[in-house]
Amino acid sequence: MRALEAGAGALLLELDSAEEVAALHAELLRRRDAGDVELGGVREIVPAARTVLLDGVREPRALAARIARWRIAPLAPADGPPPVTVAVRYDGPDLAEVAALWGVSPGEVPGIVGAITFRVAFCGFAPGFGYLTGLPARLQLPRRATPRTAVPAGSLALAGEYAGVYPRSSPGGWQLIGSTDAVLWDPAREPAALFAPGVRVRFAEGAA
Repeated sequence: MRALEAGAGALLLELDSAEEVAALHAELLRRRDAGDVELGGVREIVPAARTVLLDGVREPRALAARIARWRIAPLAPADGPPPVTVAVRYDGPDLAEVAALWGVSPGEVPGIVGAITFRVAFCGFAPGFGYLTGLPARLQLPRRATPRTAVPAGSLALAGEYAGVYPRSSPGGWQLIGSTDAVLWDPAREPAALFAPGVRVRFAEGAA
């Protein structure tokens, strides 16, 4: 782990893998919720692909030294609250192409995806968009050579090691395999985002 001061009151922790980020993020949340005085009043904990940002840090160097001494166990797939289940129609325009890349029929894709428990690694790109990890290496896919100028809201998509659901219509280059009516982002809801870092997610075939 590498620690970098970010401004006057923030600390950026760089790690080597998404798994390490997930484990550290979970440990930080656990300690904050337990009122751990070592965190020194940290206000925000924001994970990304290979980093965790801590904001509201009174003594960044001292906190980095304390965190470096922690023993953090890897995060098990079943750790955390029960998964959020999202109903999906497997009607995406790239379904047949994805099935061919996986060496299966299109009808087998729902069962393959439905058997995976994903975890929201971090959020970004658009409000409510979560980058979901959990795809085995054999199922990881390249992005499309030519991105689409408009991907419909609710599209379930895959790219690289991630799965994701587009919360609104936007450009995108991921492989589209299905769609959902689930509302990923609603400012009138608390919390506004259906997906948040650390949340586990399952996709079930069927209408929402």
